[in-house]
Amino acid sequence: MNGLGNEILVVDLRGTSKVLSEAEAARLAVAPATRFDQLMALHDPRTPGTVAYVRIYNTDGSLSGACGNGTRCIAWLEAERTGNRDPLYETDAGLLTTHVESVARITVDMGSPRFGWQEIPLRDEFRDTRYIELQIGPIDDPILHSPAVVNVGNPHAIFWVDDVEAYDLGKIGPLLENHPIFPERCNISLAQVRSRTDIKLRTWERGAGLTRACGSAACAAAVCASRTSRADRKVMVHVPGGPLEIEWTANNRILMTGPVELESEGVVSLA
Repeated sequence: MNGLGNEILVVDLRGTSKVLSEAEAARLAVAPATRFDQLMALHDPRTPGTVAYVRIYNTDGSLSGACGNGTRCIAWLEAERTGNRDPLYETDAGLLTTHVESVARITVDMGSPRFGWQEIPLRDEFRDTRYIELQIGPIDDPILHSPAVVNVGNPHAIFWVDDVEAYDLGKIGPLLENHPIFPERCNISLAQVRSRTDIKLRTWERGAGLTRACGSAACAAAVCASRTSRADRKVMVHVPGGPLEIEWTANNRILMTGPVELESEGVVSLA
């Protein structure tokens, strides 16, 4: 499947005891038939009321705490197969509520943002995470500097720029992802605020690299833009794959709405 071009492989392991190893996930990521940006592995529910416990893998086999585009994909699949249009999922980051209107409009409650430096987490203490002291390039003329940081299931750093296309994110991204200030690595985004309700975004995803859409990054950018008075609490975030509607509600929840697409179905071989 895909969510705005973010390639998602859904593997339903419910009814089995199988748990994919990081090496197995990484092998699936490089095989032409199963290449993915994120893999959503569905397991038997652990908590009453949920339809599955979900492990989320990046292309390098590492585990991720959240994937908004992937969650929309599995929500639509559940609605199509069972008629449940409000499936509840559990991940390492907590419970995720969803609502399926159609294949073009699925909403995921991505939870509440966490702004504390230890929650993100950061190596160094920053009392105000609306910006932190981090730059890349010459000290007197940095290429990028002073990002906002937040955890929305996984850590994100948002750099504010005038033009997201003016930077070689494929080169800068891995340097920042692995910067020592991020002990668990970090998703790196360039955000161009075009109006109070419109943001253009490009993201280097931790463990996956450049992708056409990153739902959690869109949420992170929207929340940080509002928190720094750059934008309203409800915005359209335009990623390379298309637009996502993001709302940071008054009760501190992040709602993400967008489409999905089913590309193919089959049986995954781990041989």
